Amino acid sequence: MLKLLRLSFLPQSTDCGLLILRLSLGFSMLLLHGRGKAQGFSELSAKFPALFGLPSTVNLGLAVFAEVVCSALLIAGFLTRFAALMLAATMATAFFLVHKMILVGEGNGELAMIYLAGYLTLLFAGAGKWSVDRQ
Repeated sequence: MLKLLRLSFLPQSTDCGLLILRLSLGFSMLLLHGRGKAQGFSELSAKFPALFGLPSTVNLGLAVFAEVVCSALLIAGFLTRFAALMLAATMATAFFLVHKMILVGEGNGELAMIYLAGYLTLLFAGAGKWSVDRQ
């Protein structure tokens, strides 16, 4: 019974886990966040936050680069650590500066924090063997 509860009958593969993490984070960020920002760039630029002394259009452009280009890199497993670093920086900015580390209620940053944790995991673990990077 203990063997069943430990799920030890399942094969253990860090590379499979990294692939699942890369694909799920990459596709969800690209399709659910990046695509919308890229398509609505002109409308969003007027209300996007101006952070770090940069105009809102520059910040939006950096977010689109991370959420579209770096997500695609992550999916492919190409330049994975660079892509994860750019995405982690974007999510850290969203969580700490935009959402003010609020985890519950209206306008919370829970999703940004979850994405940030996933990107930091990929930054430190790398892409795994099922990637273009093949570590």
